[in-house]
Amino acid sequence: MPAELFDTHAHLYDEQFAQDLDRVFERMAEASVTRVLCVGYDLASSEEAAAMALKYPGVRASAGVHPHDAGDVPPDYLARLDELARRPEVVALGEIGLDYYRDLSPRPVQQQVFREQLALVRELNMPVIIHARDAFGDLLDILRRDGISPAGGVMHCFSGSWEVAGECIKMGFYISLAGPVTFKNAVKLKDIAVRVPVDRLLIETDCPYLAPEPHRGRRNEPAYVRHVAEHIAALRGVSVDELARATTANAKRLFNIE
Repeated sequence: MPAELFDTHAHLYDEQFAQDLDRVFERMAEASVTRVLCVGYDLASSEEAAAMALKYPGVRASAGVHPHDAGDVPPDYLARLDELARRPEVVALGEIGLDYYRDLSPRPVQQQVFREQLALVRELNMPVIIHARDAFGDLLDILRRDGISPAGGVMHCFSGSWEVAGECIKMGFYISLAGPVTFKNAVKLKDIAVRVPVDRLLIETDCPYLAPEPHRGRRNEPAYVRHVAEHIAALRGVSVDELARATTANAKRLFNIE
């Protein structure tokens, strides 16, 4: 049997999965993807992620407000996140962070909501899932000033430089790579995939987005995390099973899953 794989970032409640979710889970099993973290990006999706974790074996959830949605948070959003985070099926807070690529929320508001959620991360001593795009300068400044919890965290779908990755690792983060590492022109990501210490590496799909080769441009799904694993294993010169065992163990350790 192939070693089990853990997709550490998926959005399975997305409407793109509404018609064939059972088949998606069947393909996961066929690809030896035994666990998936269903990640929230606002209060509603965090509730949906938690519901999926209760319904499907092998699924766990996270709860958080994405920077795109920071401008629309209700006054009681932190209390509602706190309640979600205390449920046993919710194993992390996120995805939270900064996104200056699309700027869908004003940058000062993104920063405020990010810092408020980091405070909750520290209060609850939970792992944190960070989204960062074109914002690593401000993001690192906030992380240096505010910090995370001893439970650590993950830089999801990492897109920064090796220097940024190294600083994040020193802060207690794992580096998670997704479908873009398989793209032919992703020279920087391929270098990072080789250089990240094996005990700090995670893999993900971020489905339904960012499908890896050979599915690029189509809907992504958890089974395709095997393509990410195969590509990184080849880059590192190890077997897929060795890469799978290491990244799955890392994910279980970070998210405190037996």
